Amino acid sequence: MSISGWVTIAAFLICVIAMTRPLGGFLKRVLEGERHLLGQIFGPFERAIYRIAGVRADEEQSWSHYAFAIIVFKIACFVVVYGLLRLQASLPFNPNGMGAVAPDLAYNTAISFLTNTNWQSYGGETTMSYLSQMLALTVQNFVSAAAGIAIAAAVIRGFARRSAATIGNFWVDLVRVTLYVLLPLCVVLTGFFVFEGVPQTLLGSVTVSTLEGAHQTIALGPVASQEAAKLLGTNGGGFFNTNSAHPFENPNALTNFVQMLAIFALGAGLTNMFGRMVGKERQGWAIFSAMSVLFLVGASVLYWSEAHGNPLLTSLGIDPSLGNMEGKETRFGAIGSALFAAVTTDASCGAVNAMHESFLPLGGMIPLVNMMLGEVIIGGVGAGLYGFLLFAIISVFMAGLMVGRTPEYLGKKIEAREIKMTMLAVLCLPLVMLGFTALAVVLPSGLSALSASGPHGFTEALYAYTSAAANNGSAFGGLTANPFWNITLGLGMMIGRFFVIIPVLAIAGSMAAKKIGVPTPGTFPTDTGLFIGLVIGVILIVGGLTFLPALALGPIVEHLAMLRGTLF
Repeated sequence: MSISGWVTIAAFLICVIAMTRPLGGFLKRVLEGERHLLGQIFGPFERAIYRIAGVRADEEQSWSHYAFAIIVFKIACFVVVYGLLRLQASLPFNPNGMGAVAPDLAYNTAISFLTNTNWQSYGGETTMSYLSQMLALTVQNFVSAAAGIAIAAAVIRGFARRSAATIGNFWVDLVRVTLYVLLPLCVVLTGFFVFEGVPQTLLGSVTVSTLEGAHQTIALGPVASQEAAKLLGTNGGGFFNTNSAHPFENPNALTNFVQMLAIFALGAGLTNMFGRMVGKERQGWAIFSAMSVLFLVGASVLYWSEAHGNPLLTSLGIDPSLGNMEGKETRFGAIGSALFAAVTTDASCGAVNAMHESFLPLGGMIPLVNMMLGEVIIGGVGAGLYGFLLFAIISVFMAGLMVGRTPEYLGKKIEAREIKMTMLAVLCLPLVMLGFTALAVVLPSGLSALSASGPHGFTEALYAYTSAAANNGSAFGGLTANPFWNITLGLGMMIGRFFVIIPVLAIAGSMAAKKIGVPTPGTFPTDTGLFIGLVIGVILIVGGLTFLPALALGPIVEHLAMLRGTLF
């Protein structure tokens, strides 16, 4: 460990804090239809889109109609993406002659990108044509992220409005987020990446001669534009198989730092947007504070772990002074890799600049725990905020039980309907994560894809299904997906996305119809340090009780074995 490493973590958090309020204000203006500079420039395009699509911007939807619109949109996305991948061999912009994607892989990839998971069971440079990368995958990087932000806005309206029957219009929210937020930010970020050396071209791969006289094929393509969308939308799907470890996706330490900021930017901004929309900005800062505490604890433990050399390798005479560098890029080092791993699994992004399977047992456990907590530490764009609000509801419910009062959040009573929907959304994730893992480690088709046995092989399987259900997309590098894994991971992604979205929107509709009560001396404040501590405790207790046995079978056993000098 070094002072520069801790300074890097502190500098990163300071930059995130500095971005949060400006982005929150801009997001509120966009999603509430208020005046802003980009609206004056691109307003005619927005109105033209509504005319072509037959959408009336002034007509709002109930929660059930909002959810139905999302489902219809996602079904259409699946059909388009699946079709493009299966037909890519016959379509243009395929200079490297990529063949059709296999049915199970096309199914997995289509679900992965439309659910904002971006799990990749393929090597991008050896499987996807440029058309598939741009029209299928990059488009989903935009619209899946925009849908997440739209859902978050609808949920916030549910808490902010009183005696209302509607929570917004999905199509309007989707268009506004894409047109005014994601596209402009991605244009700027793409320009930065191109300046730093990330390729952006439609030329095919090139063959060069190395210094040793050998020949090497170098893959190129429209990388920078997909890179920007993958990060800002917390998508994570890389153009290349090694993702942000590839020098064409992440050339240097500066781009690495900017990529981490891009991953956190909109998720952090949404917390401030929440405070502004409910009329109490302190509420947004309370949520941000709880998320920041959890982030700092996880990032610190992860850095502490990876800053130490592997004792099994140290015993062989390998210098441990640079930390555990197995599976890491020397241009990022232990701190750049550890912080990136914490950020990408906190934010449901899934982009990686190091192989998480090569982390030490405790270092590999932190990304796993981040996802098991429901991706609520900043979280995916939109998903992190509404996932956190589920735990906020549980927290005020527990506080109400302790003092014998009906629980309230933001002046609205939390009743049986909201608690039932909350528990449905919270409990579906461990059911998928643990259930599919148990299935995979007993069936031959599941075991055959694992590169390791024992606790490490179990962790490979657990990490994969946790990543899928949490809509993260990162993976332990040893898993080689086969049809069994592609199908079950696809099911996990769908359940992890839609079995949370629909109950959350039902909660929003229920809350929107309620009146806002007048605070009394007995009202539990939700913008204080007490609430921040309570919600952190609830998140950790729920996650700990659910997943501790599984962690004990995997990374914890590996850690104890490593301390004894045993290697599985």
